[in-house]
Amino acid sequence: MAKRSPKLFLAALCAVCLLHDWHGAAAQQTPPPKKTWELGIDEAIRIALTNNLDIRISRLNPEMDQYALTGLRGAYEPSLTYSMTHDYNSFPNGVFTQAGLYYNSEVQQINSYTPGLSGSLPSGLTYNLTAPFSEQNVRGSQDLYNTQPGITMNQPLLKNFWIDNTRYQILLGRQTLKNDQLALRLQIMTVIYNVKAAYYNLIYARENVKVEQAAVDLAEETFHEDEQKVRVGALAPLDEKQAESQAASAHSDLLTAQVNLAAQENAMKTLLTVPMGQWGEMSPLPTEPLVAVPAHPLVLECWRAGLEKRPDMLQAKLSIEKQHITLKYNFNQLFPEIDLTGSYGRNATEPTAGGALDSIRRGTYPSYSYGVAMTIPLGNTGPRNTYKSARAALEQLLLQAKKVEQSIVAAIDNDVKTVDADLLKVDITRKARLYAEEALQAEQTRLEHGKSTSFIVLQLQNNLTSSRSAEIRALADYNIALEQLALDEGATLEENHISLQVR
Repeated sequence: MAKRSPKLFLAALCAVCLLHDWHGAAAQQTPPPKKTWELGIDEAIRIALTNNLDIRISRLNPEMDQYALTGLRGAYEPSLTYSMTHDYNSFPNGVFTQAGLYYNSEVQQINSYTPGLSGSLPSGLTYNLTAPFSEQNVRGSQDLYNTQPGITMNQPLLKNFWIDNTRYQILLGRQTLKNDQLALRLQIMTVIYNVKAAYYNLIYARENVKVEQAAVDLAEETFHEDEQKVRVGALAPLDEKQAESQAASAHSDLLTAQVNLAAQENAMKTLLTVPMGQWGEMSPLPTEPLVAVPAHPLVLECWRAGLEKRPDMLQAKLSIEKQHITLKYNFNQLFPEIDLTGSYGRNATEPTAGGALDSIRRGTYPSYSYGVAMTIPLGNTGPRNTYKSARAALEQLLLQAKKVEQSIVAAIDNDVKTVDADLLKVDITRKARLYAEEALQAEQTRLEHGKSTSFIVLQLQNNLTSSRSAEIRALADYNIALEQLALDEGATLEENHISLQVR
């Protein structure tokens, strides 16, 4: 007997130990099974709208616009002013040579108090109300109290009359607020459409895995039956190889369907903004059935709804309105400045403060003025070309709105035709699946009686798998087409019973 080498024995023992350790490590590295996350379509929409970062960012735009608009309206709030000063002047004595008069040295002190209120009105009128009051003391003389309350106003008659820069900015601020509200609405609608489309695709992916698994089971069953028949000599070996090839192909299709299911699950998790720590633990499981509710949209009604409610169409109209405001302001700036000015006040100088105030009350010494101030620019080149540029921009916006309108009409027309065609596909694919099931059952019966071949049965199995997958795909496509039509009509929020209220 040959003597065994100790080195070979040790090498074999190490190999067995390493193999055992490798299997143990592989068993330890096997990821735990995922937990199914039962998910309804309404819940998916709610989670997506709550967690979507783009929506959370865009929600702040209208809020900031409102703050900016309120700040612009603050231009009409009056401003209160108040100043208080103390003046001290000392003069030396001296002789005025021509008159031969002698002046004693003196000290003059004046305390002045000047409250005021100024502001502007939406008509362009500006006002300034002041009430200066002073107390004058000259050494050796009696104190004097002087006050001159009055109001000064300026009202434009041409330029800055029906619109000025403040009103212009306020009107633009309103349009910006509306535009950002529509942008937020469009973004929410898009997220809802993406979630529902992903939801239907996820249902299809899960059902398609079941279809491919059924195809694998059927192909393996056929292969085992053919294998038994070959052993007893009732079937040619070539037929067994055909069945084996069919089973291998079915396994390949099942793997492809499983990969597609994983991709659809990841797409849904992305839309729901699932945290990274929970990404690999949860597997979303749709709870809604994939059914086809017949809908027969009328293209004219859909066009009308789309042109009235589509956010991008409304944004185009807002851009035109905004440009009309700019055109109105630029047109006003072409005129010369003709302002009506006026003032009114009362004067009083008395030895006592009470006497001065009483004199003001009686209006013994009034003062007033009125007039017209005019400024006419020579040439006015800048405002005229600015106005022409605004007119050209308005024409451009009108053309852009027309382009948006055409795109909406074309998209809705395509959507309506797609919905009608997909609804027909649902019925056709259902019938095709039923016919494929009946044909396979009949052919299997023929095969059992020796009137058919295994090759034909395998072909009919392929046809049945394709028909089942096509039926599910048609159901998903029909529901997605309905959501696309709702999005292009601008009716996504209404159909999902969502009310958008912006603070």
